[in-house]
Amino acid sequence: MTSLLGLSTYAYSWRMSDRVPDPMSLDDAMRDAASHDGVDLFQVCDHLPLDTASDERLAAIRTLADDLGLTLEVGTRGTHPDHLARYLHVAQQLGATLVRSMWTSGDDQPDATETERRLRTALPAYERAGVTLALETYEVVATTDLVAVVAAIDSDHLGICLDPANTVARLERPAEVVALTAPYVRNWHVKDAAFTRSPGWVGFQYTGVRTGTGLLDYAGVSAAIDPHTRGINRVVEFWLPWQDAAAGAGAEPDGDETAAQTTCRTEAEWTQHTIDHIRSKES
Repeated sequence: MTSLLGLSTYAYSWRMSDRVPDPMSLDDAMRDAASHDGVDLFQVCDHLPLDTASDERLAAIRTLADDLGLTLEVGTRGTHPDHLARYLHVAQQLGATLVRSMWTSGDDQPDATETERRLRTALPAYERAGVTLALETYEVVATTDLVAVVAAIDSDHLGICLDPANTVARLERPAEVVALTAPYVRNWHVKDAAFTRSPGWVGFQYTGVRTGTGLLDYAGVSAAIDPHTRGINRVVEFWLPWQDAAAGAGAEPDGDETAAQTTCRTEAEWTQHTIDHIRSKES
């Protein structure tokens, strides 16, 4: 099996946002992703236009991905069977074999019993289509509950999207989350994060940092889940703070750069740095 290295739309959060003067389109981000040596996958994650995109638009996205040599995955939130059916359709139109979702979506926060019922309703269509549904680890849901539901259903087409940075906000240690989920992981969101003291030493801020400088141990996670043997794709994303020097957010501005320019430049630099970091750990 092959583990592809990919970029997520979350690696382009600022460059695609309306906070910058000339935001990237989805097509722009895909072209940029393909320009990075070794990147073979693009995860269109929580990109709201996919909710209502026409089949013609989905076909155009797939054609562009094919032309660029990119495999696609898609991501959304929620477990309502109708919504999961929509994203199965999106995945099939894009040629994607994985849909990442989340247990909750906004005010829709079902308990474990309802979540299991919904998944059992939605999954047969995924199984027939050969598409895997991967539910992400995050702070709203205890990892033990997520694992329990996935284990109870016991489907080859249901698994977990591992993001051990998310559950720190639930006071779950990353290493423990990795150990709990390892048998069920089907997708891996690669990022790094760390705590810093808030101004005045009033509490902490938990934000993204350059990969390899924070709390997340790439090599340790990789050893635990064995992505190359199991065909678990690695998807790079960031929690890059807005680079406002006045707020002490991080990167030094270059000359007369605006905060938006500094943020976009830093996001691009983190992308290449993360790709290089991953290669250094696997060489």
